[in-house]
Amino acid sequence: MRIALTGVSGFIGSIAAQHLRQAGHLITGLVRKTSRRDHVEKFVDRFVVGDQSDEAVWPHLLRDADCLIHNSVDWGALRSGNLREHLQRNLVASIQLLESAAERQVSKVIFISSVAALQEISPAWNGVIDEDHPLRPGGHYGASKAAIEDHLWSVRARHGTSITIIRPSAVYGVDPSLERSIGYSFIEKVKREQSFDKPGGGKFVHVDDVAAVMRAAVESEQPAIVANLADCYARWADVAKMAAEELGIEAAIDLSSPPQSKNQFSKEAACSLGVPLDRGHEGIRRHVRDLIARMK
Repeated sequence: MRIALTGVSGFIGSIAAQHLRQAGHLITGLVRKTSRRDHVEKFVDRFVVGDQSDEAVWPHLLRDADCLIHNSVDWGALRSGNLREHLQRNLVASIQLLESAAERQVSKVIFISSVAALQEISPAWNGVIDEDHPLRPGGHYGASKAAIEDHLWSVRARHGTSITIIRPSAVYGVDPSLERSIGYSFIEKVKREQSFDKPGGGKFVHVDDVAAVMRAAVESEQPAIVANLADCYARWADVAKMAAEELGIEAAIDLSSPPQSKNQFSKEAACSLGVPLDRGHEGIRRHVRDLIARMK
């Protein structure tokens, strides 16, 4: 299958390209002029250079494509503080790209959304959140993801396109830009100060599991798939404690935050695609160990 993949040089995109190519699929990858591509060149057989919001590159990206995976985000526009720029480059451009794919009869569209579209949790779900929970974002990022999801259902209704919506939680693993990896700054702080006091935590999923779900969605015959991806909850202090233990440092780490989250995501959808999401804290520890080794 020929897959058009936006954000191919980024963290999730590069790992997804590897998984998909190893499964025998052909990748057309969209990259910016400034993007590095050495780490994905062996997985991508055709690069298209341009910006996700540039309509002129879409015909080249979508040429011969059987599937579009829209994975990229213009983080510069999102973080600029210019709401109009963010909406144009991330929301409007994404909707137009999805429409272009449908009009070109790309048979399958996969959108990488985010659990940020589910910021406010309804008590009616009793703490176990499945894919039927209404979208209630709490910020511009989650709101744009939620709006694109709604439009994707409209694309399906009007064009009969097979659609998949994947909502990862915080994605961990070794980022091609090492310093952006979850845990990098914690390791540095523990090494430098031998203490850690950041409260709270988050729900995590390994990048390989996100890529595995993407591959399963590409190869699935289901006409519509929605999957929330959250393996486990961990406090930031848990990650720092793992770092201290792996480094052999006796660090003062504040573990006073609650060890469990109030709500959890159902894993049923991911499991139905063959991805169990069962790495747990041991998976995070293996990541921390790998990250420390690469930071030396």
